[in-house]
Amino acid sequence: MNLCKQWVAAGAMALGSLTLSTLIATDARAQAPAVDPAAVQKLTRMGEFLDAQQQFSVSTQSIVEEIRYAGHRVDFDLAAKVTVKRPNKLSAVRSGEYLNEQLFYDGKTLTIYRPNDKAYASATAPATVEKMVDFARETVGILLPAADLVYRGAYRLMLQDVSLATVVGKATVGGVKCDHLLFSRPGVDFQIWIAEGQKPWPCKYVVTEMDTPEKLSITTFLSNWNFNPKVEDALFRFVPPKGAQTIPMPNEAAGKTQR
Repeated sequence: MNLCKQWVAAGAMALGSLTLSTLIATDARAQAPAVDPAAVQKLTRMGEFLDAQQQFSVSTQSIVEEIRYAGHRVDFDLAAKVTVKRPNKLSAVRSGEYLNEQLFYDGKTLTIYRPNDKAYASATAPATVEKMVDFARETVGILLPAADLVYRGAYRLMLQDVSLATVVGKATVGGVKCDHLLFSRPGVDFQIWIAEGQKPWPCKYVVTEMDTPEKLSITTFLSNWNFNPKVEDALFRFVPPKGAQTIPMPNEAAGKTQR
């Protein structure tokens, strides 16, 4: 066999091996369960770890996709520093293109303070962080990206009616090695990147609306986790600065929730 024929034969063998490998991989994916127990186990482990924390602080950076300007997608950034003390205290400092505000929740009252306007709004709030988050979203209309992750038992809610759960692979987010997971529920897909090791905190969280043609997403990066922050109860209690004015709670009069 001359050299040219040897090359052709070798190429044919390599192509055959590649095709066979592709067919095997495709067949393995086709036979893989729609709900992979490994993905469920990794999300559950993260949830149980977060549930065990009595208090924590975290920095978030969110990208909120919206449709503006005659159907064009526009991304808005929203940064926050959040501190939680269970069962009934939360504070957040939030800044972005369309807002600059501070949230205070002391177990009884939710207050939103806007320093640029020297204005604040307060409302009687439910008695736990979880119920307050629901109140803030559904009654007041406050956008709280990744707030699902401050719920105790959040992973159980996230797994309800899941039709797809898979381990996408390994990734590095902010220098942290993570497991990349994908889940699908009615009307929504979500991806989550969970740190490897003994502290499986979430490093990235993407929620995508699947019931709309645009399939808009909110992407949140989570960093600077601290599970033993030194915080006093005063951090969660709002004291009006001199000259601050009281205003109605956003959306309270309209009685509707904004996205």
